[in-house]
Amino acid sequence: MDFDFSAILLGLTVLFGVIWGLDRLLFYKRRKARAEASGREMHEPVAVDWARSLFPVVLVVLVLRSFVAEPFRIPSGSMMPTLDVGDFILVNKFAYGLRMPAFNNKFVNLGEPKRGDVVVFRFPGYLCEDGGKLVRSGDQSCADPHAPVPSQNWIKRVIGVPGDRVEMHGDQLIVNGQPVAADLVGPYEGDPKRAESRLMLEMGATVWNEHLPNGEGGVVNHLTARMPNYAVPPPLPNPHVPLVVPQGCYLAMGDNRYNSTDSRWWGCLPEQNLAGKAFLIWLSWTGSSVAFHRMGTVIH
Repeated sequence: MDFDFSAILLGLTVLFGVIWGLDRLLFYKRRKARAEASGREMHEPVAVDWARSLFPVVLVVLVLRSFVAEPFRIPSGSMMPTLDVGDFILVNKFAYGLRMPAFNNKFVNLGEPKRGDVVVFRFPGYLCEDGGKLVRSGDQSCADPHAPVPSQNWIKRVIGVPGDRVEMHGDQLIVNGQPVAADLVGPYEGDPKRAESRLMLEMGATVWNEHLPNGEGGVVNHLTARMPNYAVPPPLPNPHVPLVVPQGCYLAMGDNRYNSTDSRWWGCLPEQNLAGKAFLIWLSWTGSSVAFHRMGTVIH
């Protein structure tokens, strides 16, 4: 089941705040006067007691998760080898501006993503044709263009910003006419007991160190995986993705280049869907043990 934890936190904060505030405004003084007149100790109703106790706790959690840092768990292998299934990461929520909890409307602009940033975002939905129009659908096959888009957080790497000319032919990424260089590191090495690693081993995956220009004179060096024996992803551009990245959108791609459902399938990532920038692995759980060597790893 999909649910928005930020919306739940916001709802609880409002609920507890209203209960506590109304009690203070309307009932607290009368209840206190009755207790003093009778010489008995004043007792708050259970609902008011819970609201008074939980309101500041929920409010602090809401503020921290919405405006400072939010934890996420990596659910799939699309960002391997950079991020593994079971990695718990922290996301900087103010890197690209402050947004209203649950509604995600930006009210303070603090920056925009750069090429190479690893971003968390609300899945925008697959691009499907419906009566000659492109619509967003939750159905990847587009058999039902009106299927609701699930409320999910996804994570990918930005490979194109507004105005960029982005091409992807096979393994070669080309940005603004310049091929992005990558050096072979070697064969992928992983635990064959884990499904994601076993797939990559069976498909003969290799690991590469890609040098992606960040658009500000620097280069983001990061690992990618290639496995040409796997299904070949769509090229860029394609019928759903233009050569030039539109304004207000970004192209995002998984580091596991052959096993990532990303902008090559669902087009541009709208700016309003951004949740924040991933910056740290704070825990890594392999399913049977803790990968201590990954803990504290800064995400590049």
